[in-house]
Parts: sequence; C-alpha cells; structure tokens
Amino acid sequence: MTHGEPLSEILDAIAVRSAVSGAFVQSGRWRTESSIDVDLKFIAVLHGNARLETDGVRGAIDLDPGDIAMLNGRTRLRLDGGRGEEAPRLVPPPEATTPLPNDDRIGDADAVIGGRIDLDPIGRDLLLRILPPVLHARAGAPAGHRLRDHLQRIFEELAARRPGAEFAVRQHAQLLVLEILRSFADDTDLPAGWLGVISDESLRPALESLHAEPARSWRLDELAGLASMPRTTFAERFRAAAGTTPLAYLHDWRMLNAQRALRSSDVPIGALARETGYLSESAFSTAFTKHVGASPRAYRKESRLSA
Repeated sequence: MTHGEPLSEILDAIAVRSAVSGAFVQSGRWRTESSIDVDLKFIAVLHGNARLETDGVRGAIDLDPGDIAMLNGRTRLRLDGGRGEEAPRLVPPPEATTPLPNDDRIGDADAVIGGRIDLDPIGRDLLLRILPPVLHARAGAPAGHRLRDHLQRIFEELAARRPGAEFAVRQHAQLLVLEILRSFADDTDLPAGWLGVISDESLRPALESLHAEPARSWRLDELAGLASMPRTTFAERFRAAAGTTPLAYLHDWRMLNAQRALRSSDVPIGALARETGYLSESAFSTAFTKHVGASPRAYRKESRLSA
C-alpha cells in the first residue's frame, strides 16, 4: 500500500470521478430547466452570465464568467441567461452531442458547461456530508484562473472533437473538481471534517505522517511534536479542524484504506490486517465489522457483486 499527499490519497480512496455531460452556447434571453438524478452536479459559465435557482436554496445565485456551482443533493435546477425584452427561449440541458462553435465565434453569447460527479458509497458518505447544498466557486477566488483554464480546455475539446477528446475532457473534469475543493478549502468558514484538517498548514506535518505510516501505533505526544505544539494545544486544534480526535481520524483512515483494498485487490485478510496496523486478523475483523457493519470477507463479496 503506497502513501502520499493526504488530499490526493483521499480523493483516490473515495473514487471521485467527474464527467462532463455537455455544453451549449446561446444568444438572447434563454432558460433551461432540468431534474437532477445524481448526488453531485456542476454548472459552469465560461462566457456571459447566468442565474441559477435550485430546490432548498433561497434566492438565485448569479454566475459570472468562470464561475462554477456544485449542487449537492438537489433534485432540480433552473438557469436563466441573456439580455433583452423578449420572453426567454427554452433550451434543452447541455448534452455531449450538442454542436458548439469555436471559442472565437461565441461573441456576446453565453456559454455553459454541465456535468456530474460520480461517487462510490464511501465517497458519497465522506464527500457529501462536508459540502453545502450549493458550493459556488468564483472566478475571482485565488484558484479562479485555474478553474477558468480547465473550463476553457473542456470547451475547446468539446467544440473541436479531435481524436482523444473524450479522454482529455475527463482529465480536465477531474482537475476541475480538485480546484473546486481547493477553493472550498480556502473558505474561512469551512466546517469541521477531513477537508478542514487537510487545509490546516500547522497540522499538516502530523497529518502527512499519519498517512505515510497508518499501521504505526502513534502516540498523541509524537503527533504533537511533529506539529511543534504542546500536546493539549495540538489535540484541541485537531479536533476543531477535523471534528474528531487524531487517533479517531487514524482509525477512520485505516478503515477507509481497508475498504479500498477489499474492493480492488485480492490481498489476504491477514496481510491486510498487518498493513492496517492490527496484530491479528481477528482483531482487524472485529474493528472492521464494528466500523463498516459487515465482516471483511462479507464486504469484499458484496463489493464484487455490486461492481
């Protein structure tokens, strides 16, 4: 089991997969409405402006060029755009087959990109609970220029339809989600959770050590020393950022790694127990069953059947 930078590891572990459903370019006044049948959906405005309305959120959200809205657990949306006195023209939601003009032919029109973020059950639990109903990533934020760059590349690939376009769109969509989460992590009102502790630079040395050696029997004073803090100060700061204690975070990370290994590999349960930090297979099985609600063997079998 390899270990690296915490955010990358967690995004790999919860299997975040982003997909672009399509884009459209519209002049004049327009409106699009659709139901949402995925946990996470995103709407991005590359050119022009749009107003977003969705269920459970009061008022409209103004989206400027380069802005992205990520919708968490919503069931419908409405977008309005364009200028003029005429009644808005109803347009279908963005689709992958919609023909698009080259970027230099858009002019004053509005260009909108839509997509979704697919999650496995672990990702659904970990990611959805830390995100607000609508996450508005603004082009004016510190990461805004990177958001706009990825949007531009996605639009260019969709418009040009060159060989390998689908692959390129998937890669930029993945990076787009990363930048959205980075933008959210920069928020001073970030709720307690794994993204909160990852974003705290003072805690990072201790966190990276936990991720590098999850099987080690870490002591609180060792972790506090890595963060150059008194033990009590470290424990309080970690709990405030993560919403849990350092050792409880370590336990959760061990269990997340175990679930990932059981889903994607044939590693023997005994070997996985040692990699996860347990002295015996029975101790690991007991902890895993208590945490997940199924034994390691039952979890592996169910995961393979579901896949």
